Amino acid sequence: MASVASNRQRELILLGTGTSVGVPVLGCQCKVCTSSDPKLHRTRASALITTPAGRILIDTGPDLRQQFLREGISHADAILMTHHHADHVMGLDDVRVFAHYRGDSPLPIYCDPEVEAVIRRAFSYAFDPNVYLHSKTAVPLITFERIDRPSFQVLGETMIPIPLKHGPSDVLGYRIGDVAYCTDVNHIPEESWALLAGVRHLVIDALRMTPHPTHFGLHESLEAIDRIKPERAYLTHISCRLDPDEARSFLPSHVELGYDGLRVPIDVGIAAADL
Repeated sequence: MASVASNRQRELILLGTGTSVGVPVLGCQCKVCTSSDPKLHRTRASALITTPAGRILIDTGPDLRQQFLREGISHADAILMTHHHADHVMGLDDVRVFAHYRGDSPLPIYCDPEVEAVIRRAFSYAFDPNVYLHSKTAVPLITFERIDRPSFQVLGETMIPIPLKHGPSDVLGYRIGDVAYCTDVNHIPEESWALLAGVRHLVIDALRMTPHPTHFGLHESLEAIDRIKPERAYLTHISCRLDPDEARSFLPSHVELGYDGLRVPIDVGIAAADL
């Protein structure tokens, strides 16, 4: 049961914009990690789509509880998974409390089979009927849904999965209307460029200044942005090795460093070409 329909506007909230260890990094004394600028303090990468029918969470990183408290959000009504790495799934236990707001209705998780398999192993207790029968709030109350291609419906919204490469791993970005979210990517397959055509607002990986085996470096990210040509682009999955002052010297006026809590409006009247 989704949230009651409201006048809530469609927008993408960047809940977290940091790399897998967050920023500040434990024990690091670099100028980024010791900065007092709150926009440089980054929790693990995730996002939330708000819609009139409810909230759609993208990934359940280990900082999920902190992110929801910061944004004043009680729960989500569906989850999209990009991939199964720990910094994107290991906060799943925090969704246990969502059932309280959803009338004990299972929370749908949209993911590919490989992601489901990892979740079932990592959170095996969630699928133990003895634990569930003891207390409904003792486990995340979830159900798995398959991601259809070229698009699928979530809370009445059309979601377009975007195949991406994250080193050797196949991962997904997501597009809703004129907004695309592409975290954890170091290569965009040729067939995925068409899915990004016409995007006005793009959120894209930029781990550090230099290239990385599984993430775009800043200049690779800027090359992708130049090809996609969004009106605005926001960098995410940022580590402390992306010096903000040096990075800004390279950024065009329509590109900015994302930060936790940044909000991007969504226009669902614009869809990917040729779909």
